[in-house]
Amino acid sequence: MTLFREKLTGMSILGRLNPAPVWIYFEEICRIPRISKNESRIRRYLLDFAGKNGLESREDGVGNILIIKPAFPGLEKKKTIVLQSHMDMVGEKNADHLHNWAIDPIIPVLKGEWVTASGTTLGADDGIGISAQLAILTDKNIKSGRIECLFTVDEESGMTGAINLESDFFKGKTLLNLDSEDEGIIYIGCAGGMETVGKMTYSPVPVQEGAVALEISVTGLHGGHSGDEIHKGYANSVKIITRLVTELSERFQSLLSNFDAGNLRNAIPREAFATIVAERKFKEQILSYVDVFQRAVSEEFAGQEKEISVIAREIRLPAVTIDRASQSDFLKAILCCPHGALAWSKDMDDLVETSTNLAIARIEPGNILSIITSQRSSVDQSKLEAASMVASCLEKAGAKVEQSNGYPGWKPNLSSEILQLARNSYVRLFGKEPLVRAIHAGLECGLIYEKIAGIDMISIGPTIRGAHTPEEMIEIESTVRFWDLLVDIVQNIPEAE
Repeated sequence: MTLFREKLTGMSILGRLNPAPVWIYFEEICRIPRISKNESRIRRYLLDFAGKNGLESREDGVGNILIIKPAFPGLEKKKTIVLQSHMDMVGEKNADHLHNWAIDPIIPVLKGEWVTASGTTLGADDGIGISAQLAILTDKNIKSGRIECLFTVDEESGMTGAINLESDFFKGKTLLNLDSEDEGIIYIGCAGGMETVGKMTYSPVPVQEGAVALEISVTGLHGGHSGDEIHKGYANSVKIITRLVTELSERFQSLLSNFDAGNLRNAIPREAFATIVAERKFKEQILSYVDVFQRAVSEEFAGQEKEISVIAREIRLPAVTIDRASQSDFLKAILCCPHGALAWSKDMDDLVETSTNLAIARIEPGNILSIITSQRSSVDQSKLEAASMVASCLEKAGAKVEQSNGYPGWKPNLSSEILQLARNSYVRLFGKEPLVRAIHAGLECGLIYEKIAGIDMISIGPTIRGAHTPEEMIEIESTVRFWDLLVDIVQNIPEAE
């Protein structure tokens, strides 16, 4: 281990952390751009990795990759275990941070007992899963049966890899998903999800001479994962800026020329920007009103949002605004759309059953007004009912509504063999029972479960906070425990019957 560490760390930021191989591979992955639907470089990296290490690999038609480590000599009768992660990451950054997701690396930063990034998402979701797989594949001291490492594409923006996964792409019937974010919890179920999108058109209206244009920004919000953190009461930037713009429209007859709120379909929106045009005589009144609104919303979310900022500043006049009737319909539709937890599980404590996320609202090219939402539930009918409620809000405003087919949930199996094995490993290693739960996020396990009859699965991972935001960070000590648990499970997989 010492030679491995000294050979690969160099000027590494993370290479002196434990477990060294995991962090070294993670730091390598941070240098590879890999946001959703732009995974060509990470796919090439994984295939090259397999070639350099003499491991069998294959790639399917959508870009999923499988790398196979043969059984340790004498252990060929053990069951094959599948380790699964996803290649892509959420690309979110602070508005004032320069970062080109196509070419720029992620810069990891040590922050006490955590690893985070500078101004962007870190990509620990699910880069740490990838890194653990690579460390398993290259560790010659691990005594196990055949290991199949599955790396899927486009999990974050549509689960395309899992949706198109062929049922015979791998052989194992025991799978460890490495994409959960709470060390000490073994996940055995997840929510299903879908999207509901509304679009409407508007007529451009020329701006009159003598008007004033003000750019309004809502920034500094916490944001977060639209499933795992939907119940925490964090402010929604789309909702906040819509409230303000609506009030300004009613008081000062302002019109929108730009609206760009939220950024990612699977994140609670953190930032929002709008440009309004009004008569110049109202400028100081509007600026004063925005200041009052800033204080009110800061007090409203004082327990959850410490750095919320609402600012207005004069900018150059645009050529056109949207027409008043379309503006009214657009804003009413956003205000009508629910956001947050809708129901709690009756079977598991502190588990959201059903939720909806108002993710994005914006003016798009072609005179289009767009509102994008997502719904999740562990109960399929409840998911559909939540989506119908959102669709009703959009349709009443005259929007054309489109809904995705979505993805299924993963039904818990408390009698799972791999669950019992993992629980035994956890108690043996750490002297206490792990929690066993379902998660309100979407995992690829639901899709894999549908495709492969008889597959037995759990999901584990280290502790990650702030996923899908620039505040994303991973706890170092929890990564040690995650690694120790993973290795112990892999080595204790029983023989096939």
